[in-house]
Amino acid sequence: MLLSKLIRDLPYLLETRGNLETEIGAVVSSSHEKNDRGIFFCIVGARFDGHSFAEEAIANGCVALVVERFLPLDVPQVRVSDGRAAMARICAAFYDYPATKMKMCAITGTKGKTTTSYMFKSIVEAAGYKCGLIGTTGTLIGTRKLVSHLTTPDPVELQRTLHAMVEEGCTYACMEVSAHAVDMHRLDGMSFDVGCYTNLSQDHLDYFGTMEKYFEAKKSFIVGGQCRNVSLNADDETVERIVPDVTVPKLTYSISANSDLYARDIEISENGVDFNMSLHNTQAFPVHLVMTGMFNVYNALAAASCAMILGIDAEDIRKGLEAIQAVPGRIEMLQTGTPYKIILDYSHSPDALKNILKTVRQFAKGRVIALFGCGGDRDHQKRPIMGRIGGLLADYCVLTSDNPRSEDPMKILASIEEGIKPTGKPYTVIENRREAIRFAMQMAEEGDIIVLAGKGHETYQEIMGEKKPFDEKQVVKELLRESGVQA
Repeated sequence: MLLSKLIRDLPYLLETRGNLETEIGAVVSSSHEKNDRGIFFCIVGARFDGHSFAEEAIANGCVALVVERFLPLDVPQVRVSDGRAAMARICAAFYDYPATKMKMCAITGTKGKTTTSYMFKSIVEAAGYKCGLIGTTGTLIGTRKLVSHLTTPDPVELQRTLHAMVEEGCTYACMEVSAHAVDMHRLDGMSFDVGCYTNLSQDHLDYFGTMEKYFEAKKSFIVGGQCRNVSLNADDETVERIVPDVTVPKLTYSISANSDLYARDIEISENGVDFNMSLHNTQAFPVHLVMTGMFNVYNALAAASCAMILGIDAEDIRKGLEAIQAVPGRIEMLQTGTPYKIILDYSHSPDALKNILKTVRQFAKGRVIALFGCGGDRDHQKRPIMGRIGGLLADYCVLTSDNPRSEDPMKILASIEEGIKPTGKPYTVIENRREAIRFAMQMAEEGDIIVLAGKGHETYQEIMGEKKPFDEKQVVKELLRESGVQA
């Protein structure tokens, strides 16, 4: 594609140098990437300035640059006012705007994005359509799984993935939209048939600094003109600050508040959830979810509301919700063959930990043993809060490492201890996560439930900048074999 065509409708364009009739064969965000006639985006980040890597990008095949300041290099350069926003638009243009060729559903919120997107995909497939999915656990194109490292990928990966979905026959796509992605303009220029706001609770303050800035990032996606319809959780207290600024058709859902779509007669057990879903008191149908927990009722309502907005009928919604057996690392009951149970869950924020422990408490016959930590180089404020939640809601806590990253693991654990000590609940600190899991399994008795919180679907631990293999499902299997139990 000609460079002139790529930048033809670019709103951030300030000035150009060089031959705009240069043929572009790839969009490139990493200077290390070998490519054939790529255009390299010189993004200015918090730690690195992409302009410093332009020469390396050219050596690896790039023939043009997107810059925020001109460089003394003999290739065409496009100077823009916002490199990140320009990158999103140019990548969409390069792949011929794939999002316009599918019905697009976006899920944003602190919790529930992943499960809601899986539920939406299942509903769409029950209705007979092929659906793509992009989110925290990776990318799905129909049943084909691709690895992705961000909840919402950078524009190069995102647009390439959406293009692949179109090429492989997807007519729907659902993606998780993180507040980081909104703030970094990864979705600039895209529009969505429906955008869903699930909830807001404390997380990511290491990046946003305050809850207000975190909220405003999510709100801006819902009300900023990118969503043609919106779905809102009326039970979340922040929604009342969003509704007045919504100028497109909306559908609200809830369990408690007045709303368009709601759930009643909810019965929760370790085998799932049964409830009745009703739209405007006219369209009602029973639903049985294999996945348990009140939060999964909310996730089901969120997915159903998006599907209803897109015209999918009630029977297909019910079939889709009932068809989904599990979401990787989300209240996932491991098959252990032991008199105690082990549940794997991605809960790594205060509210998520509270939800999983409250849910498990509802059907635990014995003790609830919570094993968790907090990530390094992330929100420090939530550490004692999570310690307090563990102490209040579990019978015993095992504090251990999550992804300590560049921080001293014991300092992270000491911060968690500040919250758990005043509760008076028994706990132990075992920094090595494998040994912590071993300890929890050895102390567990019949009827107990161990909640392995924080890692969920992740298959690694990040320690001192190095990602080391750590798949909790595999670790549990290995520990069971060591103790003579075949899972």
